[in-house]
Amino acid sequence: MNGTLLFDPLLPISLIVAVGILAFAVVSFALWRWLSGWWLRALASACLVLALLNPALQQENRTPLSDIVIVVVDESASQSVGDRPDQNATALANVEAELARLENIEARIVTVGDGEGDAGTQLMTALSEAMAEEPQGRIAGAILITDGRLHDAERVPNMPAPLHALITGQPNDWDRRLTISNAPAFAILGEQVTLTLRVEDQGAAPDNTGFVPLEVSIDGDAPLAFEIRLNEDIEIPIELPHGGMNVLQFTVPTEDGELTDRNNTAVVQINSVRDRLRVLLVSGEPHAGERTWRNLLKADAAVDLVHFTILRPPEKQDGVPVNELSLIAFPTRELFLEKIDDFDLIIFDRYRRRGILPSAYLENIVQYVADGGAVLVSAGPEYGGAESIYRSPLGIILPGNPTARVYEEGYKPIITDLGARHPVTEGLDTGRQPIEDDTPSWGRWFRLVDVDVPDSATVIMQGLDDRPLLALERIGEGRVALMTSDQSWLWDRGYEGGGPQSELLRRLAHWMMKEPELEEEALWVEPTGQRMRIVRRTLAETTPDVTITLPNGDTSVVDLEEVSPGRFETLWDGPEMGLYRLTDGIETSVIALGPTAPREFEQTIATDAVLELATDATGGGALLVSDGDIDLRSVRPGRPAVGRGWLGITPRDAYITDDIRVASILPAWAYLILSALLMIGAWLREGRR
Repeated sequence: MNGTLLFDPLLPISLIVAVGILAFAVVSFALWRWLSGWWLRALASACLVLALLNPALQQENRTPLSDIVIVVVDESASQSVGDRPDQNATALANVEAELARLENIEARIVTVGDGEGDAGTQLMTALSEAMAEEPQGRIAGAILITDGRLHDAERVPNMPAPLHALITGQPNDWDRRLTISNAPAFAILGEQVTLTLRVEDQGAAPDNTGFVPLEVSIDGDAPLAFEIRLNEDIEIPIELPHGGMNVLQFTVPTEDGELTDRNNTAVVQINSVRDRLRVLLVSGEPHAGERTWRNLLKADAAVDLVHFTILRPPEKQDGVPVNELSLIAFPTRELFLEKIDDFDLIIFDRYRRRGILPSAYLENIVQYVADGGAVLVSAGPEYGGAESIYRSPLGIILPGNPTARVYEEGYKPIITDLGARHPVTEGLDTGRQPIEDDTPSWGRWFRLVDVDVPDSATVIMQGLDDRPLLALERIGEGRVALMTSDQSWLWDRGYEGGGPQSELLRRLAHWMMKEPELEEEALWVEPTGQRMRIVRRTLAETTPDVTITLPNGDTSVVDLEEVSPGRFETLWDGPEMGLYRLTDGIETSVIALGPTAPREFEQTIATDAVLELATDATGGGALLVSDGDIDLRSVRPGRPAVGRGWLGITPRDAYITDDIRVASILPAWAYLILSALLMIGAWLREGRR
């Protein structure tokens, strides 16, 4: 029960004040005249003013409410190392027992795991959300059971009661971690890239100022061993082995006594790109399609083009020596002997043997291809004649033996079944509706050199009567392509609707220069968060299952579905962050989902430093779980709420009102009678005098 005095004025306050002033003036006049009843007049006036104020007594029936203590338990990844899981359980049991011992206290237990993605420990966010669900007037305190490594300290809620922390971990904990502070996302193929890394010890680490071993593995290959100094920034130069995505894994061995080995490994993914693609274009004679090649290659800012054209037409025979046909000497020795390895691609466009390139230089081109170079031949009628480039040392690497027949009639280029799977021609006819005989709707070509293609070559386009039009072949480490027509320029000019000439030639040139996205046999992964899209490109009609090796060593087998000719895919969710290895027995790939050492393992040594400002601002504090059980006490607001081995909570005395009753102190007639009696008493007293 609780009583409260209330006033419910019968008149506006301004009128009551005016009445009070008038009454005060009358009483003051009586006092000035030394009337003996002045005090009775004052009491009568007070009764009248009090009656106008209408005082009432409010009585409430209240039910006391219990106080609430919020307990937030940190169960993030960093709390899984060492004996912290046991400490968590022990501290929670201790707090629950102490809260149960206190009267009128309720506990709210909240657990916090890892944040989404790599957000770390969102401890204050969880506390704020828990407080939002409870009446602020009942919160008597909050206790955090954690290692102190939270990542949202800036989101401390406005606490109406003390905030405390029980810190897990041991005083002698130590850990070694590997961090990479400087790693570019892109690098130039063939040039060194420098990465800055550091191996450091944290906590009560053993004295060690010497060197530690470091292993570096690229794309899951056998690791390279190094020795680096501890607790210093180290710069490591690395040359990436191939274009496209390169996955580099850095590892230091785990020492005895370390808290965890999850931060002993770091993974960096660097996309390697070519600085410039160097192309040598040799045009054997002027023709309508000569500029097509030049315009295509010059339009690509990443291509350095060297173009040599023989302007003298073949039918002009006047006995002029070959070495006198040019105004300046063509640097054949420099290009085809000394600097041939500087070129990524050599294109022969309608080239015929005329003695300009000696056989020794052509033999050097054969070796250049075997060592990893690329040669593309765009053939015209000369390819089927006596001066054909095939009848030179280059013949042993070209994927087409001319039969001496050249067809001069219209036909539409057709993509073969194998070409529909090959990245050079895959989807070229997409968007062009086939006509009635299932041939593409692009324009015709009007010339084709007949060739015999060896079994080792791959024919991806056909021409007249299914004769080979575009054949590809791998020679040693290099690649060779033969296009048996010089009519691709008709597509470029839009003849009969044109065709995808630029895209075809661009893909062809980039396939020959070994661009990763145009490999016909490849396995790669496209990650999105923890989900990966596994893609297998192959010329085969089926593909084996893919075996995935997880960061912890477990394996999982998934099958792929064909989504388009030559392309198989599936989606798979990785259960944890780290490095994954994939293989189907033929192709292999590696991918990192998220950081290998998540944010939770950047700092693993327990501390109360991050929480110190938050706890001090509320009068709370932090104690170590390793020091033993703690006591909980009730303290008044504003008093110290932490001491040696104990923590305090502040009772809030919250209640709920069940019933309210309001009654006037006196009825109106009682005020009237009392005022009248007082005034009569004043009159009688003054009249007797």
